[in-house]
Amino acid sequence: MSPAENGTIIGEDGLARPVWAASDPLLQAYYDHEWGMPVRDEQGMYERISLEGFQAGLSWATILRKREAFREAFLDFHPESVAAFTEADVERLMLDAGIVRNRMKIRAAITNAKATIALREEGGLVDFVWSFKPDSTPAPKTLSDIATTSPESIALSKALRKKGFAFVGPTTMYALMEAVGIIDTHLVDSHRRGTSGVWTGSEALSRKPVHRSA
Repeated sequence: MSPAENGTIIGEDGLARPVWAASDPLLQAYYDHEWGMPVRDEQGMYERISLEGFQAGLSWATILRKREAFREAFLDFHPESVAAFTEADVERLMLDAGIVRNRMKIRAAITNAKATIALREEGGLVDFVWSFKPDSTPAPKTLSDIATTSPESIALSKALRKKGFAFVGPTTMYALMEAVGIIDTHLVDSHRRGTSGVWTGSEALSRKPVHRSA
C-alpha cells in the first residue's frame, strides 16, 4: 500500500478522506454522513449487526450496494418481523439475487432478531453493545494504524455469543464499533475526525494500536 493509499487524500471539494471513501460516490456519501455516527436505536443496531455479519468475507461496498434490497428482504430489520421468519422465508431469501445468498448468514440474522428481543429483559441491545465502549479511542494517522480487533471487541463478541447471537466474531464486532460510533477510527486528518460527538479531549487519545496484517 502506497503512502497515498494509506493516508487521506483531498477530494475535489477540498475535504480529506481515506482512499476507500474518496472515489466511489456511494462509499463517500456513507463515509461523510453515516459511518462512525452514534447508533442509539434498537432497529438501527440490529440492522448494523446483521449487515456486518453478511459482510464477513466480502467488501463493504458490496453490502452497501445491496442495502436497500436487504431492507426490503428483511422487512426494514424490525426484530419482531425477522424473528417470525420460517424455513420458507429462508428458502425465499436464498432465491433473492438482491442480497447475499448465504444460508448460514440468513439464519444468523433470524437468530439475532430473536436474541435482540430476548435482550430487552436486560436493558436492550443498544445499551448492551454500548457498555463495551473503551476508555479511549484510537487516533490513527494511517490506515495501517487501525486495528482489526480490540480487547473490547473480543469481549463484546463473547458476550453476544453467550446471549445467543451468531456471526458476531471479534473482527466483525470491531467493525460494528467503528460503524456505530463506539470508537472513532477516522484518520486524524480526515474531515470526519471527531464529528460523532462521542469522543472529546483526552479521551480521543489512543492506546497503541494492533496493526492490521498486510
